[in-house]
Amino acid sequence: MTGRAPGLDVERLSLDTAASHLLEECRTIVPGVQAVFGFQLVAVFSQGFDRHLSAGEQRLHLGALALVVVAMALVMAPAALHRQAEPRTVSGRFLRVASRMLLLSLAPLALGICLDVYLVARVILGASGWAAALATALCAALGTFWYALPRHLRRRWAILEHGGEP
Repeated sequence: MTGRAPGLDVERLSLDTAASHLLEECRTIVPGVQAVFGFQLVAVFSQGFDRHLSAGEQRLHLGALALVVVAMALVMAPAALHRQAEPRTVSGRFLRVASRMLLLSLAPLALGICLDVYLVARVILGASGWAAALATALCAALGTFWYALPRHLRRRWAILEHGGEP
């Protein structure tokens, strides 16, 4: 689009291109989620897991593991949805549902990661308070980068796109 300030050009994507971008984003996230899941599994079978963590902390790790599995399922779901529900078409409905799945996956992923950071920090620091503070700070950072900042920028860019001041 022309006649706009630099950096405000916007190009509409076809449904096909938008779906390709969305599925590629999912494919990009999957290896990271799988790596986190793999490290979580290895931790359980490593020497000292039962010595360094109380029974309650071991259950907390299990909860973190389950959250990462939920995240993995949500990240992989758009491909399954597309293949089964609309294998020969792309619709705005698919893009909305799949986008929500992808964005929803980030919450259990962040929580699962932060719970495990808490456990690692608790073992290393020997103090629950500092471990909780670190995990909470990381959770806030992930929430900021994955949710708050993109939503803020979307609002700001929408205002700029329509000729208003931020």
